[in-house]
Amino acid sequence: MRLFRPVAAALLVLGVGAFSSCASTKESKKTDEPATGPGDSQVLAEGVRQSKKAGETVTEFDLNGDKKSDVWSFTTTAKGPDGKDVERLVRKELDINWDGRVDISRQYDEREQISREALDLDFDGKVDQVNYYEKGVIVRKERDLQSGGKPSLFLYFEKGKLVRKERDTNADGKIDYWEFWEGDQVDRIGEDLDGDGNVDKWTKNPNSES
Repeated sequence: MRLFRPVAAALLVLGVGAFSSCASTKESKKTDEPATGPGDSQVLAEGVRQSKKAGETVTEFDLNGDKKSDVWSFTTTAKGPDGKDVERLVRKELDINWDGRVDISRQYDEREQISREALDLDFDGKVDQVNYYEKGVIVRKERDLQSGGKPSLFLYFEKGKLVRKERDTNADGKIDYWEFWEGDQVDRIGEDLDGDGNVDKWTKNPNSES
């Protein structure tokens, strides 16, 4: 998969690697929290570029000076605190590799804080990852690692910090791999080896303080 260099570098955080230096133990217990699972998430196989909606005004920008638009800003008319009409940002689309196609689509809430971000990571025109925000702060990322049109990797954040990763490693629609993070590092890893939704194997990080 050919990635634009700045995007590829930024996405290294999404790697889910093996924690080979940890000590392993065999347990039969559920994870600390119930898995969200692909069945509860929306399909990602949507086009990144969305049609202009009724009431929206679009403003185009050329950031690299090639006389082609690479940012599209969508606004609507809303009432301000004083009751007067104001233009409110509702959506923004970006072409980050300057090929003429939208690669990132962002949605904004009533306070013009980002609420959702859809990314086309391989530049094929379809969404590969969706990021969700609350009050402008990241709370969840969902990514399609298997090109199946549905997310198979889920990352959960609290106060902007990664606390848990969940993954469907065999494309059966069920979470079977968990990473729990403490203090910016993996604390423990859980694996479901028999497909029953419970952790069969725990791997503890010996360097974790918890």
